[in-house]
Amino acid sequence: MPRALAWAIDLALRLGALLAIMVGALQLGRAGWGIVLLAAFFLEWLLPAWFEAAWNGQTPGKRAMALRVLNDDGTPVRWPAALTRNLLRAADFLPVLYGVGLLAMLASRDFKRLGDLAAGTVVVYEPEKRIAAKKIPQAPALAPPIALDLSEQRALLELAERSSTLTPERLEELAELPRPLVGNLEGGSASARLLGIANYIAGRH
Repeated sequence: MPRALAWAIDLALRLGALLAIMVGALQLGRAGWGIVLLAAFFLEWLLPAWFEAAWNGQTPGKRAMALRVLNDDGTPVRWPAALTRNLLRAADFLPVLYGVGLLAMLASRDFKRLGDLAAGTVVVYEPEKRIAAKKIPQAPALAPPIALDLSEQRALLELAERSSTLTPERLEELAELPRPLVGNLEGGSASARLLGIANYIAGRH
């Protein structure tokens, strides 16, 4: 139900935007219809993907319903995966009203439609209070020196989220513990390195 409501909210917003464009574009006659068709393609297929890539896995509807798209490994979704899952809505819609997509979701343990299966993504539900409570301090994003598995990424993110509640000395002490994962930072502190990598994992680069 939350996914259906999120889709309905996004659809209403897209239709409203398209109607607004039509009011102005149709004043141009036949050329206006070309503008309307281009706008319809952009609003239906590209705009949702852009929102998911730029808004950390959320469209306006998903944000309203506290839903988020993530990669299967729990990392933030990027543009290629967001575009893939949205373009494949055409296949999910077949034969009518997302019939294929609904069957795929019912057959999937993670309730994935075809677009999610192809893109390696999953839609998760997060209570709004939890989303608001966990914030990582802004810092220049730094790529980790080695590939981190999901548990290692989560450990670094959780420590970064707690950083605002710790004294600088305690944060520096804890930031030294995962040094094999985050490496050394010339001329900087361990905590700066930790926050930079946490921002990278969170998708702020």
